[in-house]
Amino acid sequence: MNKHFEDTRYYLKRAGETAKRGVEEELEPLRERFQEIRGEEEEVEPGRIDKLRSDLEDLEERAEGEAKEAIGDAREKLRAYRQS
Repeated sequence: MNKHFEDTRYYLKRAGETAKRGVEEELEPLRERFQEIRGEEEEVEPGRIDKLRSDLEDLEERAEGEAKEAIGDAREKLRAYRQS
């Protein structure tokens, strides 16, 4: 692709992102007022909830793996005990 087109694409993307942030900033007072009228509370940070959910899933998987390993060890000890 021609360097000029690459540059144009880059600056158009940046312009779009900047325009989006500007519109969000301008509409923020209206959104807050609307929520105030409806009596809604702001949502908790979605990224924070997703991270907590992910951490809990990781802990669950780890605990499940450790439990299976412990059960396997217990079975081995029982077999060894019964054979001796």
